[in-house]
Amino acid sequence: MLRFLVRRFIGAVITILIISAVTFILFYAVPRDPARIACGKVCTPETLEVIRHNLGISDPLPEQYWHWLAGIFVGRDYPGFGNCDAPCLGYSFVNREPVLSTVLDRFPTTFSLSIGAAVVFLIIGVGAGMLAAVKQGKALDKLASGASLVASSMQIYFVGTLAMYFLVYQWHVMDQPSYTKLSDNPAAWFSGLLLPWLVLALIFTANYTRMTRSQMVETLNEDFVRTARAKGLSRRTVFFRFAWRGAMGPIVTIFGIDLGVLLGGAMITEKTFSIQGLGMLAVKSVSTNDLPMLLGVMVITASFVIIANIVVDACYALIDPRIRLA
Repeated sequence: MLRFLVRRFIGAVITILIISAVTFILFYAVPRDPARIACGKVCTPETLEVIRHNLGISDPLPEQYWHWLAGIFVGRDYPGFGNCDAPCLGYSFVNREPVLSTVLDRFPTTFSLSIGAAVVFLIIGVGAGMLAAVKQGKALDKLASGASLVASSMQIYFVGTLAMYFLVYQWHVMDQPSYTKLSDNPAAWFSGLLLPWLVLALIFTANYTRMTRSQMVETLNEDFVRTARAKGLSRRTVFFRFAWRGAMGPIVTIFGIDLGVLLGGAMITEKTFSIQGLGMLAVKSVSTNDLPMLLGVMVITASFVIIANIVVDACYALIDPRIRLA
């Protein structure tokens, strides 16, 4: 297991470096000049050159990337802003703050939104899929399959807008979506994120219901499950000890990827409910052409997805004893 984790960690570092290099080149090789945007309407060539120097973008592109990469480990000095301590993901020329500090300020919001929604769609989605598999071909199975098909065709911005209109403004059964620190007011934290949790979980619940059902139906027909039944084990023991455990592999895989993407910023959900997380930060960075901030969010998002995949692979050995990681 240790050798596997070391290999995956090294591979993850290499992958993140490649992603950061490609993203850096794509962002900083675009025709739009960040210095010209920061310079304003009245901008002389001399002022433009000073701003390029202050932003650290006056050097050739490979040298810029090297300075950015070195800043992650040793920090970096920006002539126009000051010192950026390690780990430094750059300096935003829009809000005049280090990228990492802004990302860390927004991360608790996205983390709360992602974890809460994940709990909801895992409990409801996996539970509904298991019930549908047990009642295969019956009314409950058809109801769960039909509901999941309808829910999976919904869009978050459509469902979220309707939910806001009716549940918040018309019927007043839920609070206005917002983020409050859990340590400050747990009740306000829960009530402010409840509606976004439910809306975000709606789409994922449909996918997990269908996947859980198909995996459970397939596993219930496996030889080892039929052998367990033939030995006289109870239906509950066969279902939870053998069938459920054997069907969880693909579900854990998809969950790891989904959670990594959500932690990188649930952009549409945050935009729909005006929640200031990483998703909204990325959207704002695009609109203001804040390339250092957008690059930092992209790298962190990719890191979440890669780490989630490593954790999923490591969990396989715990879920399925037939798998051994060397």
